[in-house]
Amino acid sequence: ADIPVIPDLEDVQEEDLAMQVAAPPSVQVNRVLTYHDLDKDLMKYAAFQTLDGEVDLKLLTKVLTPEHELREDDVSWDWDHLFTEVSSELVTEWDLGQSERED
Repeated sequence: ADIPVIPDLEDVQEEDLAMQVAAPPSVQVNRVLTYHDLDKDLMKYAAFQTLDGEVDLKLLTKVLTPEHELREDDVSWDWDHLFTEVSSELVTEWDLGQSERED
């Protein structure tokens, strides 16, 4: 009496999932701190100078490179020039390797 029956296609109504759209996720956006803000916070709060209350980070904070020394100017690259430069260096290295093998 408990024999499973396969339903007819006409009896099963298909859901049209193509027209249903999932709700977008909601993400809380926090303000991203700049390097300047992080530097101020690092020097202002003593909590940043120790890690887990045991590791002293004062020596590390003294030798960190300032932001103005890390900044580099944007340089645009020309593909042809860059390719020529790199291939020239590779050929020079290959020639040096060949001459060392011959010696």
